[in-house]
Amino acid sequence: MQSIHESVFVAPQVQLYGKLSIGRESSVWPNAVVRAEAQEVRIGRYTNIQDFVMIHVGYESPTEIGDFCSVAHHSTIHGCRIEDHCLIGINSVIMDGAVIGEGSIVAGGAVVVEGSLFPPESIIAGVPAKRIKHRDSRHENRLNAWQYHRNAQAYKIADHRSWDGPEYATWLQEKRGLIEKDLDLQVLQES
Repeated sequence: MQSIHESVFVAPQVQLYGKLSIGRESSVWPNAVVRAEAQEVRIGRYTNIQDFVMIHVGYESPTEIGDFCSVAHHSTIHGCRIEDHCLIGINSVIMDGAVIGEGSIVAGGAVVVEGSLFPPESIIAGVPAKRIKHRDSRHENRLNAWQYHRNAQAYKIADHRSWDGPEYATWLQEKRGLIEKDLDLQVLQES
């Protein structure tokens, strides 16, 4: 019932239950919980599920998270769809039937209520959450996902300082250049 690509980093403290899939090069960080007693949870490629995130399904709706997404610490994701290249801020809540369009940001602490539909390239904030601005955040959101990918690769070899030092600064500058031209997406075409 679980399909987790062999390249995925799953921290030892993670709890995974039920029908779920996690795509290539993604990561799931300490104390995250994913449960799917009904429906299923699908997490895309190069996506990170950060510490203390809770992902659950709705009775009638699966939970889908796209490629190159970051779901930040303490967020609750419940029976909704998050499209590619999104960043879900710390302590956000996204409820059943909601859709977060590609390249969007959900601000920290936002509560996206049931059935809310947000178009691509939205900045979403508040309680209840509203679209407060239009902005294409795909590039900056992908950079965040790439940083977590780098961190996951380091954690696999017990290196807990991958975001520090001159080598990291060089990597970051090079990655930004690739992302600006969408050249970083070639990894998806190669798989």
